Amino acid sequence: MEALGTDDFSEFVTYLNDHLADNGGEAGYFQPLPQRASSMPPERARAFRDGLDIAVGSRGWRRAWVARSPRGRIIGHIDLRSHADGLTSHRCLLGIGVDRGSRRAGLGAALIGHARHWAAEEARLAWIDLQVISENRAALALYRRAGFITAGEIADMYRIDGNSFSYTTMSLRLDVHA
Repeated sequence: MEALGTDDFSEFVTYLNDHLADNGGEAGYFQPLPQRASSMPPERARAFRDGLDIAVGSRGWRRAWVARSPRGRIIGHIDLRSHADGLTSHRCLLGIGVDRGSRRAGLGAALIGHARHWAAEEARLAWIDLQVISENRAALALYRRAGFITAGEIADMYRIDGNSFSYTTMSLRLDVHA
């Protein structure tokens, strides 16, 4: 894994938009976005990029890592970011994606392992949280294998492309004294 920096950010957005193009297709819905709008808007990309320069523990911070193919192409990513509430600085939110050609080969587990280690050892965080569309069975299985526990589910959270989707919140307690 390599840390995502602002110099690589344009390449990352290209990878992410290609990844998001699969949302709602064969892989099912993995983002709460309609198929026609499954891309990263410029304002979200800017906030993501800006978060890379904010100190961990401050509101708006974000850290991200990418995995590359032997030819150097981004094939997966994981990011951790602050919660919006300032009283949750001991926790973070996880985002992850794996390129369509690299799924089901252990990359997701490796990305989670890397982020988990960084969160516990470098950032000294106590919890990693995530939200996932409940119908995304592959993601739920990956998170459970990594030790995440379901905290709750909101039924009918989203109506996307004429379909109802629930949203599951999961958490992982890290082995730190934070």
